[in-house]
This record gives sequence, C-alpha cells and structure tokens, in this order.
Amino acid sequence: SGWSPSQFNHATTGFELSGGHAQINQCSECHIGSLENTSPECNACHNDDFNQSANPNHQTLGIPVSCEECHTTNPDWQPATFNIHDDYYALTGAHASIRNNCAVCHNGDYNNTANTCYECHDSEYNNSVNPDHQAAGFPVECESCHSQSSWEPATFDHDSQYFPIYSGEHRGEWNSCSDCHTQTNNFALFSCIDCHEHNQSEMNSEHDDVSGYAYNSASCLSCHPNGRED
Repeated sequence: SGWSPSQFNHATTGFELSGGHAQINQCSECHIGSLENTSPECNACHNDDFNQSANPNHQTLGIPVSCEECHTTNPDWQPATFNIHDDYYALTGAHASIRNNCAVCHNGDYNNTANTCYECHDSEYNNSVNPDHQAAGFPVECESCHSQSSWEPATFDHDSQYFPIYSGEHRGEWNSCSDCHTQTNNFALFSCIDCHEHNQSEMNSEHDDVSGYAYNSASCLSCHPNGRED
C-alpha cells in the first residue's frame, strides 16, 4: 500500500537510463535535492571523474568536458573513442589504418606516448640495410625522407647534398645504393671506377695532361663534382 514502491519511465524525460545509469537504484544518486533542476550534462555529475582521470590525464591534455564525445554510458568509461586525436597528432596514411588499435602506439600509456617518428620507429631505422641508416649517419627525422603512408618510395636530397644521381648523366644509371656504395656499413665511402664501363688504361690516356691525376674515386669526384666530363 502507499505510494512506494513506484515505477517511472525515465526515458519520457528525454534522458534514457542506459548502461551504467540503468544500474542506479536510488534517484538520489543523481538527483540531489531537486528532481526538476538536475542537469542532463555528463560533467554535471562526473566532474570528479574528469578531474581525477589519470590515463590520460584529461585536465593536462585539455580534453573537452563533454564526456559524450568519447564515452558512452557503459560502466567504467570503457570502451572509449577519441575522435579528436587529430587535434593532438594527425593520423594520416598508414597511421590512419590503425586508428582504432590504440595499443599499437600507446601500449596502455596515454600520457607518455612518443610523438616523433623515430621514438616509435627506431627499430626500423636501426635495422635498415639498403641503405644502412646508422652506418650512413642519416638523421633520425624520418619525415625528412619518408611519408606516413609507407617507407617506400622515399626521398633523399642526394643531388644537392652529395652528388647528382637523380639528374644529369647518372640519372637512371643505377639500381640500388650498393651500386656506388660498395661497403654497406659505410656510406661515406663510394666507388666511381667500379661501376663505370671505362677502364684504367683508357682513363690514364685521357688524363695524361691532367696534373695530379690518379685513378681513384676520390679524384674522380674532386674533378667531376657534378658527374659531367667537363
């Protein structure tokens, strides 16, 4: 008898009790003092959860307090999405394909995730063989040669920094770095005389009037820094 217990279809208020909300037994857990003036905004009830978040720390990252952008009403806030990831680190190319597999990059730690290419891809850099990036002393700023889509094709300003191989007479005359860099563990070394068709006797004859001429690669580069005969 009496008015208790009673039933109330909460969905008629425009706020359906789903997920963790459906497990609430006492109206007073959400309605403090007034049933009419309770805010429907998530943060009105869950501000403490926001402030005490640790992984990631929502305050430190400046994540919006509109919880529904990432969370549903499921208990324990899981699973969650993060559609504003691009505001922190743009996921493009190959990274976009793993957008929903957070553990690949974060491994459970959302506060201390590396945000440079090398910090995530140091093993690719260290294990590279053609060319051996460590031996060649390549910079660890992967983005200077690679895109986020794949490692190949890659760019490398060999022409202006070292020797024209993508332009001039050497364009299309080689297939791999090892054609000229015969010691893969040291790209500071190079060979001009091993891959050219001419032989030493011919070169000696052509250079018989050149002072200081020597049949070695260092001399070739010294006199022909642009790869041209003149």
